[in-house]
Amino acid sequence: MPEIVQRTMVRAPLDEVFEMSLDLDVERVAGRRFKVRAVEGAGRTSGRIALGEKVRWRLRILGVPVTHTSHITELERPRRFVDEMESGAFERFRHEHTFEVEGPGMTIMTDRMSWRSPAGPFGRLADVLFVRRTLRQLLADRNSEIVRRFS
Repeated sequence: MPEIVQRTMVRAPLDEVFEMSLDLDVERVAGRRFKVRAVEGAGRTSGRIALGEKVRWRLRILGVPVTHTSHITELERPRRFVDEMESGAFERFRHEHTFEVEGPGMTIMTDRMSWRSPAGPFGRLADVLFVRRTLRQLLADRNSEIVRRFS
């Protein structure tokens, strides 16, 4: 399965960065490029998501509307949480978020995102042509917004 691992340094205490990372409103603001928004139908649409909760996302990728429902399957405050796709465009999708203290008032966020695209060889071709790049952009936009909020 393809995987993206991204580490981001945030100038803020670990517990504050962790809580900010659970905030769906951060995702909405960060996702302007892809018109990301949480919509009714699966669970929470704003505020901080918790263990066991679900969120249905709508976004546009290459002009095509995409719906992705994720579920918080693991949460170990303030060190780690995992969201996994319940329904959407992928056969499988998992995003693990981990947080480590780097020094006084400094936190490292590590995102580990893995997925399996449908349609066998066509899905693997899509991964190479645009899926990996799009997921990296979504992740970079989100993490930049988190860093910005602590600046």
